[in-house]
Amino acid sequence: MAETRLRILLDQNIPAAVAEWLRRQRPSWQVDHVNGLGFAGQSDEFLYRWAQDHGSIIVTFDEHFADARFYGLGRHSGVVRLRVWPTTTEATIVALARLLERIPESDWRASLIIVDNQKIRVRRL
Repeated sequence: MAETRLRILLDQNIPAAVAEWLRRQRPSWQVDHVNGLGFAGQSDEFLYRWAQDHGSIIVTFDEHFADARFYGLGRHSGVVRLRVWPTTTEATIVALARLLERIPESDWRASLIIVDNQKIRVRRL
């Protein structure tokens, strides 16, 4: 079964090179990076609203995007919170490669996914 088009917004704390890597891995997806959209320095609230308006899943190192008091399940298109150290391009790609391998695209939508160096947790509404 062919994958449907998923839209991803990489936060400014995600290395820009990750966007190109992810586009190569999933050419059917729309992958945007905050810097590429001209949104560098914009507030998290702005980025969150933009992501919701465009149906984008946010990929970020920012822990507050995983805080249900601010960004509750069922109120967003999806959040992937990376808890990977170090926060290098290489470590980020390794973490996302594990995510791509283990979690089907359908589970990314409207979920909170937390990826650390050891495991992946998916929280759904």
